[in-house]
Amino acid sequence: MKSNILRITTIVFGITMITFQSACAQSNNKERGQEPPSFSELLEMMDKNKDGKLAESEVKGPLKDHFKKIDADEDGFITEEEMEKAPKPKRRERNK
Repeated sequence: MKSNILRITTIVFGITMITFQSACAQSNNKERGQEPPSFSELLEMMDKNKDGKLAESEVKGPLKDHFKKIDADEDGFITEEEMEKAPKPKRRERNK
Protein backbone atom coordinates (compact mmCIF):
# COMPACT_ATOMS: atom_id res chain seq x y z
CA MET A 1 0.00 0.00 0.00
CA LYS A 2 2.77 2.43 0.96
CA SER A 3 4.67 1.66 -2.24
CA ASN A 4 1.57 2.45 -4.35
CA ILE A 5 1.15 5.78 -2.59
CA LEU A 6 4.83 6.52 -3.13
CA ARG A 7 4.54 5.69 -6.86
CA ILE A 8 1.44 7.85 -7.29
CA THR A 9 3.08 10.72 -5.40
CA THR A 10 6.19 10.42 -7.56
CA ILE A 11 4.13 10.42 -10.77
CA VAL A 12 2.06 13.43 -9.67
CA PHE A 13 5.21 15.28 -8.64
CA GLY A 14 6.82 14.51 -12.02
CA ILE A 15 3.79 15.75 -13.96
CA THR A 16 3.67 18.89 -11.81
CA MET A 17 7.35 19.61 -12.46
CA ILE A 18 7.00 19.10 -16.22
CA THR A 19 3.98 21.44 -16.31
CA PHE A 20 5.81 24.03 -14.22
CA GLN A 21 8.93 23.89 -16.40
CA SER A 22 6.85 24.25 -19.56
CA ALA A 23 5.02 27.28 -18.14
CA CYS A 24 8.32 28.87 -17.09
CA ALA A 25 9.85 28.28 -20.53
CA GLN A 26 6.88 29.95 -22.23
CA SER A 27 7.08 32.86 -19.82
CA ASN A 28 10.83 33.24 -20.38
CA ASN A 29 10.35 33.29 -24.16
CA LYS A 30 7.86 36.13 -23.84
CA GLU A 31 10.09 38.04 -21.43
CA ARG A 32 12.96 37.83 -23.92
CA GLY A 33 10.73 39.25 -26.62
CA GLN A 34 10.69 36.06 -28.67
CA GLU A 35 6.91 35.72 -28.71
CA PRO A 36 4.39 38.53 -28.22
CA PRO A 37 1.34 37.89 -26.04
CA SER A 38 -1.82 36.73 -27.79
CA PHE A 39 -4.88 38.96 -27.88
CA SER A 40 -6.60 36.79 -25.28
CA GLU A 41 -3.57 37.15 -23.00
CA LEU A 42 -3.68 40.93 -23.47
CA LEU A 43 -7.37 40.93 -22.59
CA GLU A 44 -6.63 38.89 -19.49
CA MET A 45 -3.97 41.38 -18.42
CA MET A 46 -5.56 44.69 -19.41
CA ASP A 47 -9.32 44.48 -20.18
CA LYS A 48 -10.54 45.98 -16.90
CA ASN A 49 -14.24 46.09 -17.81
CA LYS A 50 -14.17 42.65 -19.52
CA ASP A 51 -15.88 43.86 -22.71
CA GLY A 52 -13.59 41.88 -25.02
CA LYS A 53 -11.79 44.90 -26.44
CA LEU A 54 -9.06 47.23 -25.24
CA ALA A 55 -9.67 50.91 -24.62
CA GLU A 56 -6.77 53.34 -24.71
CA SER A 57 -7.29 53.97 -20.98
CA GLU A 58 -6.84 50.23 -20.29
CA VAL A 59 -3.62 49.57 -22.19
CA LYS A 60 -0.03 50.30 -21.23
CA GLY A 61 3.48 50.00 -22.57
CA PRO A 62 4.18 49.72 -26.31
CA LEU A 63 0.52 49.01 -27.00
CA LYS A 64 -0.41 52.39 -25.56
CA ASP A 65 2.38 54.08 -27.53
CA HIS A 66 1.04 52.64 -30.83
CA PHE A 67 -2.67 52.64 -29.97
CA LYS A 68 -3.74 55.03 -32.74
CA LYS A 69 -1.89 52.98 -35.38
CA ILE A 70 -3.63 49.78 -34.28
CA ASP A 71 -7.13 51.26 -33.80
CA ALA A 72 -7.86 51.19 -37.54
CA ASP A 73 -11.53 52.25 -37.33
CA GLU A 74 -10.66 55.00 -34.81
CA ASP A 75 -13.48 54.02 -32.43
CA GLY A 76 -11.24 54.21 -29.35
CA PHE A 77 -10.93 50.43 -28.95
CA ILE A 78 -8.62 47.72 -30.18
CA THR A 79 -10.40 44.53 -31.19
CA GLU A 80 -8.88 41.15 -31.94
CA GLU A 81 -9.34 41.74 -35.67
CA GLU A 82 -7.51 45.08 -35.50
CA MET A 83 -4.72 43.48 -33.52
CA GLU A 84 -4.30 40.74 -36.14
CA LYS A 85 -4.12 43.34 -38.92
CA ALA A 86 -1.82 45.68 -37.00
CA PRO A 87 1.62 46.41 -38.43
CA LYS A 88 4.18 44.09 -36.92
CA PRO A 89 7.16 45.66 -35.16
CA LYS A 90 10.46 45.42 -36.97
CA ARG A 91 12.89 42.92 -35.52
CA ARG A 92 16.21 44.12 -34.28
CA GLU A 93 19.16 42.89 -36.27
CA ARG A 94 21.37 40.39 -34.55
CA ASN A 95 25.07 40.95 -34.16
CA LYS A 96 26.89 38.80 -36.66
